[in-house]
Amino acid sequence: MKTSFLAFSIIFLAFICKTFAAPEPVLDISGKKVTTGVKYYILPVIRGKGGGLTVVNENNLNGNNNTCPLYVLQEKLEVKNGQAVTFTPYNAKKGVILTSTDLNIKSYVTKTTCAQSQVWKLNKVLSGVWFLATGGVEGNPGFDTIFNWFKIEKADKDYVFSFCPSVCKCQTLCRELGLYVYDHGKKHLALSDQVPSFRVVFKRA
Repeated sequence: MKTSFLAFSIIFLAFICKTFAAPEPVLDISGKKVTTGVKYYILPVIRGKGGGLTVVNENNLNGNNNTCPLYVLQEKLEVKNGQAVTFTPYNAKKGVILTSTDLNIKSYVTKTTCAQSQVWKLNKVLSGVWFLATGGVEGNPGFDTIFNWFKIEKADKDYVFSFCPSVCKCQTLCRELGLYVYDHGKKHLALSDQVPSFRVVFKRA
């Protein structure tokens, strides 16, 4: 009984420490601080199963007559870095990106017929599954933009993305993002309890 209580206490304390850990600067693969306004590639920690994250049009999701939104997928080839993005924290005056801080993620695809904003947001496409897609709103933190805010969390020496917004006093889902395999093996960045966390690193473009 004492052993079980001790094990529970250790787990509880570990959870408390992780939950209340002070935000720290996010570092790129060269050890430099990730900063707002600078473009970065989002690369997988585990190599050999795909490349970096990119955004593409998915006709099977949008319909043949729709070019928007673009969806966030992992490149099939390991040698491809994907599409560079920028990170903008809710307090845009802060130049350094910190862990556990609400931020917007924005792509910069030029060869596309989709005229929407390229800010990432959650887009529900299946029961219990939200794919990340473009069409979000940059800034303006609050209830109306709740699905546009994400966080970078430390995972050992790596990082994960999470959706756990604190830009308003409202109840939301709170979970780390992972890769959801859909439509002939395409790996979508998604919010779902059916996928493990997707560990990443950042490379300056």
